[in-house]
Amino acid sequence: MNEKILQGKKRGMPMLILFAGLYILAIIGLVFSVILGYILFPTVFVIWLAIGWFPMLGLKVLKPQEALVLTLFGKYYGTLKGEGFYYVNPFCVSVNPAAQTKLSQSGDIETKKSLESLSKGTASREIANIDFNNKKVSLKIMTLNNSVQKINDCLGNPVEIGIAVIWKVTDTAKAVFNVDNYKEYLSLQCDSALRNIVRIYPYDVAPNVDTTGDGHADEGSLRGSSEIVAERIKNEIQNKVNDAGIEVIEARITYLAYAKEIAAVMLQRQQASAVVDARAMIVEGAVGMVEMALEKLNENEVVQLDEERKAAMVSNLMVVLCGNHDVQPVVNSGSLY
Repeated sequence: MNEKILQGKKRGMPMLILFAGLYILAIIGLVFSVILGYILFPTVFVIWLAIGWFPMLGLKVLKPQEALVLTLFGKYYGTLKGEGFYYVNPFCVSVNPAAQTKLSQSGDIETKKSLESLSKGTASREIANIDFNNKKVSLKIMTLNNSVQKINDCLGNPVEIGIAVIWKVTDTAKAVFNVDNYKEYLSLQCDSALRNIVRIYPYDVAPNVDTTGDGHADEGSLRGSSEIVAERIKNEIQNKVNDAGIEVIEARITYLAYAKEIAAVMLQRQQASAVVDARAMIVEGAVGMVEMALEKLNENEVVQLDEERKAAMVSNLMVVLCGNHDVQPVVNSGSLY
């Protein structure tokens, strides 16, 4: 179903003035009819005063970035978009199945608190702040922040991850009629897309892992390729919510960590890997320094060392250069041999 924008309906103020004038005329006519003793006219005026409120049901007021989806006797009548004072067929009914659905997103947080307080019966003063008859569809840019999920990455490690999705409604007819509740539908598709993408990547860079699907191992990871992962999540969500008239503007990873049950072990693993890398760098530098020292001694003919003494010197220099503590020098005042 495609959206149909109703044009030429901004006649709310003239119609309001007309109905108000008819009410005033009916009251004046009723008074004069009673005074003058007419029988037929008072009946007409009383009937109008009794049912004259019904045409006023066609008066609709919209704020900026709001829309109203209308049906007439069960058929889609059209959508009002843009701020203004409108008048439509009073038999039209506004439809929005997601009007009272409150998610953890911008625009819903305060109302959600009010609904919770009302359900407990402790804050009746909040009733004035909630419009239970509000069927308007917000066209504003919204932020959906679903709860953190625990998902296994491609290596089977449990990972906790959360995302924030920035979205808006672009087609009100699809949002209202194509899905039962477009807010819940979006939330469910976000969770599903997050699981589908996260299971492709490892948390950290791992060997022999293909994250792009081209058949070649790459260095993609959740921690190191967050921009690419977020873009793939966005595209995955967008493909699933096109039929709901929703545009996903952006998706961002807001939380990423190992699950609690393996977090300590993974931290030790990362620390061990860092220590090994640091030691490898130290050893590589120490070997270079020993080689340079031996070359300088031979080049300048400072001292002639046999192979055994060279081995002892290399051993001592390696201990000094690779040790974690300060060296305590020992001065040999006797013969080298």
